[in-house]
Amino acid sequence: MRRLVRPLTTPATYSRWLHLLIPTAVVSVWLFISMDTPWMPLLFAVPVGLIPTMRLAEGVQAQLLLTPDERGSPNAAIAAAPARTWADRWRTVAWLEVRLLLAIAVGFATIWLPATTVDLASASFGARLSGGWLIGGTGARWFCALLTPLPIVLMLFLVVGAGELATAAARQLLGPSSTERMTALEERAEQLLERNRMARELHDSIGHALTIAVVQAGAARAAGDPGFTDRALAVIEETGRNALDDLERVLGVLREEGIPVSGRPTLVEADRLLESARGAGAEIDAEVSGPLGRVPDPVSREGFRILQESLTNVLRHAGSVPVRVRITVVDDQLELEVANPLVGPPRGTGGGSGLRGIRERAALLGGKARTGPHEGEWLVHARLPLDRIR
Repeated sequence: MRRLVRPLTTPATYSRWLHLLIPTAVVSVWLFISMDTPWMPLLFAVPVGLIPTMRLAEGVQAQLLLTPDERGSPNAAIAAAPARTWADRWRTVAWLEVRLLLAIAVGFATIWLPATTVDLASASFGARLSGGWLIGGTGARWFCALLTPLPIVLMLFLVVGAGELATAAARQLLGPSSTERMTALEERAEQLLERNRMARELHDSIGHALTIAVVQAGAARAAGDPGFTDRALAVIEETGRNALDDLERVLGVLREEGIPVSGRPTLVEADRLLESARGAGAEIDAEVSGPLGRVPDPVSREGFRILQESLTNVLRHAGSVPVRVRITVVDDQLELEVANPLVGPPRGTGGGSGLRGIRERAALLGGKARTGPHEGEWLVHARLPLDRIR
């Protein structure tokens, strides 16, 4: 019993009722013009539904009155967008036909059933019904009094059922098409991937800056040379400013401010990383061969981050040691190698988010990355294809 009564206490039931009664105004106007062609509104709905903006108007109205709890939600089952394809237009036409038929049924019930209640109440006092016939006898009038609330109850449950039916039809006919759902899922997946990339970039950039600052500060304190201390502070200042720029850009993307991807550093700016590592005390032997300017931007950006994380790991775990850097562009692929002598016990090849991030960056571009000890050195070797991006 409670389950039957609960819909009558829900505000959405009455907003759906209003939604179903709105088209009756159009039908009533047409019936006032011509009673001989009551089917004309259904025919007129065809060209109206083919107008692209009609789908937007119906979607907004359906969201507002049929599914008020989903209003404004990006995951709403009813879309609020103009028709983009002919399939969407014909679905809008089908929705208008369904809405008109339900409106006629609910409008008729809304008028006729309360009128029936009035007739039964009048008949219980001996009055004639609207059909002109008189219920005679005391028993008959008593029986009419018992039947008086039934038309109202029937109307309420009819309104609930019609509202549920209209909502289900709107979700099917005004909801996103399969193509729109797939596009939305792809956009959402791309956003998640972008945020994941931003998290890795934040880790690489800030981690690199902090490592440089710690190494420089420790070296300056140990050296006790004012000139060296000034140079160390200058390196810390420059590295910190670059890290702040990266931080602002990454936070801007995470806030969905639309920061362009083109603002990210690429391998063309690799000298900045190498000089920063040299300033921290590392002995960099760098060799660049091939046209870096022709490397596609996505590959160049990921290569920059791989190089940055590799140098950060050298400074963090090995300190001021000789580092061999090789960047080669040949045969439609980019090869990047960073090697340094092992200091202390070798690190695990799989631990740490930095090493995992290097392998993930390479895998996203269809390449491979290898990290770990190799012939007395710690080696990071990444191979990224160029043809898949082009």
